[in-house]
Amino acid sequence: MRTAARATDTRRVSTWLNGTIQTRFRTIDGLSIRFAESEDRDDHALLLSPWPESLYAFEPTWLRLAEHTHVVAIDLPGFGHSQRSDELLTPRAMGEFVIRLADAFELDNPHVVGPDIGTGASLFAAAGHPGRLRSLVLGSGGAAFPLQLGGALKDWVEASDLNGYRSADPRQIVAAALTADIERYALPDHVREDYLSSYEGDRFVESMRYVRSYPTELPVLRDLLPEIQTPVQIIAGARDPAVPPVNAEFLHERLPNSELDIIDTGHFTWEDGADEYAVLVTSWWAGRYALTNTRESHADDG
Repeated sequence: MRTAARATDTRRVSTWLNGTIQTRFRTIDGLSIRFAESEDRDDHALLLSPWPESLYAFEPTWLRLAEHTHVVAIDLPGFGHSQRSDELLTPRAMGEFVIRLADAFELDNPHVVGPDIGTGASLFAAAGHPGRLRSLVLGSGGAAFPLQLGGALKDWVEASDLNGYRSADPRQIVAAALTADIERYALPDHVREDYLSSYEGDRFVESMRYVRSYPTELPVLRDLLPEIQTPVQIIAGARDPAVPPVNAEFLHERLPNSELDIIDTGHFTWEDGADEYAVLVTSWWAGRYALTNTRESHADDG
């Protein structure tokens, strides 16, 4: 359990001002990591940035997630505005860094919310460190093997080389992905700019290393899934063109303690389905995670 001094840590910053997440940077394992943090609570959660977005993806749900839980949102290394380490750009290596994050922020047995690229990292973290994480909320991330991906993501993973992407404007690539896949949520200007600026220069093409590791990483993860005892809430979009729901079903069939909710959105469930997403996450944290039925699916609840 964290010490009382943690509550008055001078690193803390109010992370909600006029509806906007406020961010800071902290050096962890020699890397400059961007984070946002809510006020202290008895329970804790790590929120891992999706791609090609940033921790601002949690802005529509932030107040509700932080109402009863101390949350620390993170731009993972190489994503958002955190410093890149090529050695961390696989789900397996990033899973180890997730544990380092929990240690660095002195989070005792936290929940983890890891949508999109956080899916594989969260699962590898739970597999490698049984009991360290209280529960996982994930989904919208490549998980099935053989690969079941679509749209631009499939192209990015299967491209024979990255020369074409290196010469392209990364802001246009990210803007196109956001335009194609965000259906209902009106991105605030400051959030859109944060996403676009996160991947300027070579940051987007280098971040592609992560998903391009799926052909070798996901078979390893597949074999680990039956051994993961950490409770897992899977949330997927019914109309996700990039990561079809078969990926969520793949996980649900193999994880011993999981629930599956497929909601009426595309890929960006945390934004397009923010209200439902927040309800699912907060009710999970409130106790559903401890009551997980290994074969029960809530896919038809919504």
